[in-house]
Amino acid sequence: MARSNAERQRDWRARRAVATTWGDRRLNLWIDGRAANALRRLAAHHGMTRRALIERLLLAADAAEQAKIDPASAAWAAYFDARPGDDGP
Repeated sequence: MARSNAERQRDWRARRAVATTWGDRRLNLWIDGRAANALRRLAAHHGMTRRALIERLLLAADAAEQAKIDPASAAWAAYFDARPGDDGP
């Protein structure tokens, strides 16, 4: 018997939960309309996907924060510990 679209999607998402070496993660959220439009404009302006732009911005912000912290400090360990809002793997 043929599976429904919902069943196929559920199975695909289960297989995709951790799909690469670094483990791609699904990010499902609502954002402000102005931010969504800015994301669309910036991605188009730079000729990249919204995913690529979000990843670039997040990784740049993370690197900037890490550069401010002494790796031997308690702040470094605290930065890499799970934080509020951490949904886990």
